[in-house]
Amino acid sequence: MEKFSIGEVIEMAVQTEKLGYQFYTSMADKFKKDEELKKLFETLALKEQRHEKTFSELKDKVGDSEPEGWEEAQSYFRAMVESEFFLGSGKSLPSMEHIQSVRDAVNFALGFEKETMLYFVGLRGAVKDKDTVDKIIKEEIEHIVWLVNFRRRLKN
Repeated sequence: MEKFSIGEVIEMAVQTEKLGYQFYTSMADKFKKDEELKKLFETLALKEQRHEKTFSELKDKVGDSEPEGWEEAQSYFRAMVESEFFLGSGKSLPSMEHIQSVRDAVNFALGFEKETMLYFVGLRGAVKDKDTVDKIIKEEIEHIVWLVNFRRRLKN
């Protein structure tokens, strides 16, 4: 089994944020006729960009030294990396062709945000700078709430 360093785990978080940015900007463009949805996706894209920067800075601080209990944490990250969410086609977001409706876009975004949050919860336990990761987790929860509220309005 391949072992990950803490630096590699944080780099995967950076890449996840890049994927989120790409997804949200493409969805903002795809649904540009729906001003409210476009604005939501543009806001989420900007947040993903800020998270990417934060994780890059965290990676520089942490280096590759293994934190206490790293052996156990590695199993969690291995499971996450091997999941559908991270594997996909070439470890990137799948083709967006299956997203045909606003509902499809919002549901996919919700799944993406939930998986990302789970990854970051695991990452939080592996780094000393918990405050930084806590702030990002809190924002990921906000993203989920925004998307759930938007989906609820779609039903009405």
